[in-house]
Amino acid sequence: MSRTRLAATAIGLAGALAASQAQAQSTSSSEQEIALLKQQLKMLEQKLDKLQSQTAANTAAAAKTRAEAKAEAKAEARSEAKAVVANANAAIPVKGPAPASGVVVTMPNNRPTICTADQANCVAIASRLHWDVGGYDYRPNTAATVPQKLDSGQNVRRARIGLVGKFFNDWNFALVYDFGGTSDGFGGAAAGSLPGGGVSGVENAYLSYTGLKPFGGRMAVEAGIMDLPYTMDEATSSNDIMFMERASPGVVATNIAAGDFRSAAGARWFNDQLWIGGYATGPSTGAIHSASSATPAGTSEQYGAVARVAGNPISGKDYSVHIGADAQWLIQPPRNLIANTQTLTLSDRPELRLDPTTLVSTGAMANVSGAQVYSVEAAATYGPFIVQGEYFWYNVDRTANTGVPLVGAPSLKFQGGYAQAGYVLTGEGRTYNASSAAYNGVKPAHPFSLDGGGWGAWEIAGRFSTIDLNDQLATANGIAGGRQNIYTLALNWYVNGNVRFMLDYLHGTVSKQASAVSTADVGSKFDAVALRTQFAF
Repeated sequence: MSRTRLAATAIGLAGALAASQAQAQSTSSSEQEIALLKQQLKMLEQKLDKLQSQTAANTAAAAKTRAEAKAEAKAEARSEAKAVVANANAAIPVKGPAPASGVVVTMPNNRPTICTADQANCVAIASRLHWDVGGYDYRPNTAATVPQKLDSGQNVRRARIGLVGKFFNDWNFALVYDFGGTSDGFGGAAAGSLPGGGVSGVENAYLSYTGLKPFGGRMAVEAGIMDLPYTMDEATSSNDIMFMERASPGVVATNIAAGDFRSAAGARWFNDQLWIGGYATGPSTGAIHSASSATPAGTSEQYGAVARVAGNPISGKDYSVHIGADAQWLIQPPRNLIANTQTLTLSDRPELRLDPTTLVSTGAMANVSGAQVYSVEAAATYGPFIVQGEYFWYNVDRTANTGVPLVGAPSLKFQGGYAQAGYVLTGEGRTYNASSAAYNGVKPAHPFSLDGGGWGAWEIAGRFSTIDLNDQLATANGIAGGRQNIYTLALNWYVNGNVRFMLDYLHGTVSKQASAVSTADVGSKFDAVALRTQFAF
């Protein structure tokens, strides 16, 4: 029994031990399996995260691709639409774009200008009008004074229109006609007269070549009918002078063998500081060109020459100094081929052209074989202030043998000059024009306009001029042309770059005797007021 129990007990203990070992093994296996499952789960989570990231990237790329494809499709659609519209426009020529043009139309300073696209060839319309209105208070010293009165009223001083331009950059031209000058000469119905006065007609008709540039400067070789840049006052455009008329001493000089409407050929060279020029001159337009005409008398053509050296040696931002010297020669005076006379007259109106009558005049000096004029010029600017002056010496030779008294008379000498100053109240100044060795006009910084614009530019100016046409008084060979002194005050309103109004007041005295051998007083005094209306382009 004991043995049986002992065996049973042993068997039970063995079974319990086996069961315990089996349970232990089972527990260890479960833990391993759990750990393995956790590791697999972690790997699955990492794989899931990776798949999700890749899926998001693929989705964004796909969206970008779809957007680009959509944009490309829209662009292609727009391009196709434009092509359709262009084809439609091409099918309707009236609505199509204008073809490219080889012509450029511009308006520099309101001057209509047509140029080729390369600017090598241009043609422009140029014009100016100077219309004067005013009156004289004229007082002759005695009943013997000639004239006894001057006529007040109006005068179309200049009315010019024409063409200016260039060919192939270097060939410059001008063709300008003056319809004005109603008081520049007596004109009228007399044989040889021109409508509108004795010097109305072709004012400019010349050709100028500017392709040469020697010595670091610029050069113009020109010929035709032109306005010669002889004397500083004459080299300044009539659109830009401070007074309605230039001073008498300069006008007397230029009338001999220079001035407006003059036939000439010559050249000028200039740079920014120096100007040198010389011209051979002939008669002015309107002069008699017949050798056999009796009414008016046939006259040979005159020949002369002018030379000028001027410069701007000192200049800065708002200041400058100008100096110069001029010479003129009347080499062959005109000769009356019917009366066999050879004369020259020096004269001028009293610096106003409402009445064409001259108050100082030498009369026709007989047997003139030649004449010379020498002059000096100077000017300076400082900001809106300018001062300018010139002085002239005239010499007339009387050695021509025409058979008319006085034969072999001594030469005559006259002189005159002027000084003037101006100040622009609104502050503008005058720039220097190197091509003519003179100063440009005033350009208003704020042109006049009622629509919020400015009031233009305002300038005041004053001038004194004197000329003495007396020589060898108290002798039979003398000339009593008279001495003229004029004081002028001016107020100028520059409305804009094209329009100007000028108001001048003049006070003048003329000291004159009846003849070289008679001291009888035939002088006069006068005051005058005149207004000019001007436009130019």
